[in-house]
Amino acid sequence: MNIELQGISQRYPDPSGKGQVTIIEGLDLSITKPGITMLLGPSGSGKSTLLKMMGGVRPYGVTTPTEGTVLIDGAPCVAEHDDVVMVFQHYWNRPDLTVEENIGLSFRLGLWANKVPATEQAERVLWAMKMCGLEHRSDNRPAQLSGGQNQRVAIARAMALKPRILLMDEPFGALDAQTRKEMQSFLIDLWTETQCSIVFVTHDVEEALVLGDRIVVLSDCKPEAPAEIALDFNLIDPKPRDKMWLRSTRVDKLESAIYRVLSGDRSPIDLASTGVESNQ
Repeated sequence: MNIELQGISQRYPDPSGKGQVTIIEGLDLSITKPGITMLLGPSGSGKSTLLKMMGGVRPYGVTTPTEGTVLIDGAPCVAEHDDVVMVFQHYWNRPDLTVEENIGLSFRLGLWANKVPATEQAERVLWAMKMCGLEHRSDNRPAQLSGGQNQRVAIARAMALKPRILLMDEPFGALDAQTRKEMQSFLIDLWTETQCSIVFVTHDVEEALVLGDRIVVLSDCKPEAPAEIALDFNLIDPKPRDKMWLRSTRVDKLESAIYRVLSGDRSPIDLASTGVESNQ
């Protein structure tokens, strides 16, 4: 599915009560190719705000976007969308439910409650549980699972809805280093299996380089200069990408360029020597 952000601006009331604070101004972004798009940026640059816009999440009492249009396959996205599902850092698995019941929870709530016949719901839950390697944990409860396993439950719950777009807001941010690597490998396998479009917000530059087919980096947000897309490039290198790949001179240059943006440097960056395909 295609995701288009056209002329997106986001403003919030200034905490001082005087005027507004502009986070993003006139941002355009188009995602038209399947793959994993990694979205990075300094804190406060609007990463999660943009992700929620793509998912049709509109916080109470705030107009989002303030200006501009979000399109999913050419149609305006102003509320929850049948083909778009979000996964957050905090997995919110219910402690009183089993793994199988937690995965099927979406079919008992809101948008999806009456959309899928009961027999198909059961089939989807079993499919998602197997795909995420949880079939042997079906009767366990969250307290009996590791952090990585709990995050797999959250992802399986999303995948049971068979989304064409999966939005992920720092889903591995609370995991230890080893579990995080395992979950990154799992996500690559998941994408290979499903081929859905994934947009993944992270603060971790190495994670972006390991997972990303496309990397979009936002600049910092300043009072005189709202956040903008500072880097936008494609990585066609095959996955999995190992430590030797990460230590290569070419990738080191990419990593340095991303860190320059994250540190607040807005000077032009030339990626020509790295051999990546720029989208700017």
